Amino acid sequence: MSELQELQKSIAEELKALNDRIDCALKSPNLLLNSIIGNYLSVRGKQVRPIVVMLSAKIASGHVNAKAIEGGAAVELLHNASLIHDDVVDDSKERRGRKTVNALWDNHIAVLVGDYFTTTALNCAIGTNELKIIDSICRLGQKLSLGELDQIHNARCNLLSEEAYMQVIERKTASLFVACAEIGCNAVGASEDTIKKLSDFALLLGLCFQIRDDIFDYFTSDGNTVGKPTGNDLREGKVTLPLIHVLLQKALPDNDKMLKLCSADQLSEPEIETLIEYAKNNGGIDYAREKMKDLQNAAEKILDTFPESAAREQMRHLLSYVVTRSY
Repeated sequence: MSELQELQKSIAEELKALNDRIDCALKSPNLLLNSIIGNYLSVRGKQVRPIVVMLSAKIASGHVNAKAIEGGAAVELLHNASLIHDDVVDDSKERRGRKTVNALWDNHIAVLVGDYFTTTALNCAIGTNELKIIDSICRLGQKLSLGELDQIHNARCNLLSEEAYMQVIERKTASLFVACAEIGCNAVGASEDTIKKLSDFALLLGLCFQIRDDIFDYFTSDGNTVGKPTGNDLREGKVTLPLIHVLLQKALPDNDKMLKLCSADQLSEPEIETLIEYAKNNGGIDYAREKMKDLQNAAEKILDTFPESAAREQMRHLLSYVVTRSY
């Protein structure tokens, strides 16, 4: 059993309550919408983010209450809304081996379904009766949109810098994890110091999550089945950390040629393969893994400031899973 499966098992009751709440919140009088949602929810994701909500609540107070479940449902719904909308923006036909909403129906319907998920997320946030949780969800929606726009801007302007990359993944990915920590803490009335520390931890966790995800793009199989096509990011005009790092090494052979390739409006499959091999052969993957390890170590130090508890160790296992996961 994997670390994630162990975690899911340890909070199975809370996860069931979360999924029951999501299912109930999404019910509508529209038969088409219900059919689409039923198909979409037939396979649940890893639900790493609501797990962060629950573990944050447990670290802060020792328990998960109804507000944490409602807040966890809100963030999971908003996360899924962002995925549905991202698939429209990227014209993605598959996500983790399953057809996307826009592929099964069309972009028009997918946008509307994503909007329905978004407004349902807001309703769940309001259901907590906690202004701080509502604020977390609203700020999260802003950051997710900004992150996507930052990524589009960087691609169009051929902006290649580690700082720009880190800003994008902080907004597009890590902001979700930060919101989860805030929601879990505020659901149980945690102190400002606890909220700050767990939010800082969640930021590092989210950055690790995205860097690990970006590394997958450079391997057909990183020793396992990763569930996404090699080079998919490059096909969508996204240059991620492993390649950014080597492109910034001006002394490397063929650097100018590779930079010119990255500025092309569209890459051929051989060009994508060339860039992938260039990143792998010049230390880009090793650099990304080292960066992730540094972030993991910083996150571990934050966890160490909390009293020993089962929830603290479960959060440590979640961090380990995120860094070492194979899909």
